[in-house]
Amino acid sequence: MRHAFLLIMILNLITISCSRSGKKALEKGNFYEAVRQSTEKLRKDPNNQDAAEVLKKAYRFGAEDYLKNVERARISNQPFKYERVTESYQKLNEMYEMIEKCSKCRSLVVPTAYYSEYEENRNRAAEERIRAADAQLAKNNRTAAKDAYNHLLAIKGFAPDYKGLDERLESALDAASLHVVVENPVLNSRLFQYSNQYFQDRINEYLQTNKRLNKFIRFYHPVEAESIKLKPDHVVRLEFLDFVVGQTLIQSDTKEVISKDSVLIGTTKLEGKELNIYDKVKAKYTLNKKTVRSNGILLMEITDYQNRKTLLKTEMPGEFIWTNEWANYNGDERALTKEQLKLTTVREEMPPPPQQLFIEFCRPIYNQFTGRIKSFYDKY
Repeated sequence: MRHAFLLIMILNLITISCSRSGKKALEKGNFYEAVRQSTEKLRKDPNNQDAAEVLKKAYRFGAEDYLKNVERARISNQPFKYERVTESYQKLNEMYEMIEKCSKCRSLVVPTAYYSEYEENRNRAAEERIRAADAQLAKNNRTAAKDAYNHLLAIKGFAPDYKGLDERLESALDAASLHVVVENPVLNSRLFQYSNQYFQDRINEYLQTNKRLNKFIRFYHPVEAESIKLKPDHVVRLEFLDFVVGQTLIQSDTKEVISKDSVLIGTTKLEGKELNIYDKVKAKYTLNKKTVRSNGILLMEITDYQNRKTLLKTEMPGEFIWTNEWANYNGDERALTKEQLKLTTVREEMPPPPQQLFIEFCRPIYNQFTGRIKSFYDKY
C-alpha cells in the first residue's frame, strides 16, 4: 500500500510538472500561454526538458498564427482592422520579451521583435478611430457624439498617449452630454431663508459630488452656468408650494389606575398579634402629550430649455413630527407601572426652533429629490 501511494504521488508530481511546463496549453493550441508557462519554468529550472520542448514548438506555432492573423486582417474590408493587426504584433512582442528575459530560452529559440510594425499599425488604428469619431461628430447630435466618444475611448485601450487624445475625448464628451441647470429652490418666506439655504446647500453638495450623474449627464449651478454663458438642454426648477411649521397640539388623558397586585397598606392587631394588611391601591394618572407637526411640499419641474416643453412635473411631500410626553398623578404611586412612573419624572419640553423644524421636514424631501432626479436621468 505504501509503495502504491508513493507511485501515485510521483505520477501526480509529473502531471503537475508537465502542466506548469505549458504542455497542456500547447495541446489545446493556446501557444501564447504555452510560451508564458514554459519560459517561467525554464527560468526556475533551465534543465527542464519538457519545458524546453514546449517552448520550441509553442513559439514557432504561435508566431506563425499571429503573423497569419496580421495578413488576414490587412487584406480584409472589416472596420478597425488595424486594431487586430496591432493586437497580433503586441502578442508577438510579448512572447519576444518573455524569451529575452530567460538565458536558457534564448539558446533554444531565436525570437523576432516587431516593435516598429506595432507602432506603425497602432498609429493607423488610432487614425482609423479618429476618422470614425470625426464623422460622427459632424452629424451634430448627441447620439452620434456618444458614438464618437466611444471611438475615442477605444484608442485609450491601445494608444493612451496618442497626441491630443484627451482634448478630443473632452470635446466629444461635452457634445454627447446633456447639460442641466438646477435652479435654487424658491421659498416665498423671508422668515425661513436660513433653513432654505441649508436645504439648497445639501442639493448643491449632491450635484457637485455627482456633477456627472452618469457619463453623459452634466449638472450646473445657475452661477456656474451664467459664468460660461451656457445654453442648457434642461432646466430643473424647484419651489416650495406650501409648508406649515410648528403646528402644535397638546392632549391630556386622565384615568384611574389600580395596582396589578395587592400591596401593603397598613397593619392591624388581632388577638395581641400585629398583622399586615394588603390591598390594591389606586391613583389618578394624567398623561400629557405635545405634538408639533411640520410639513411641506416641494415642486420639481424639468423643462426642455429649447422648446419650453415640460418633461417632468412632480410634487414631493415631507413631514416631521416632534413629540414630548410627560405625566403626573395623585394617589399611591404603587398603582403605576414602571413606565408610567418613569414618565412622571419627565417635564414638559420646548420644541426645536422653527428653523430646525423646517430643516427636519426637508430631509425626506431631499431623499425624494435625489432619487427622482437620478431615476429621470438614468434613461439619458
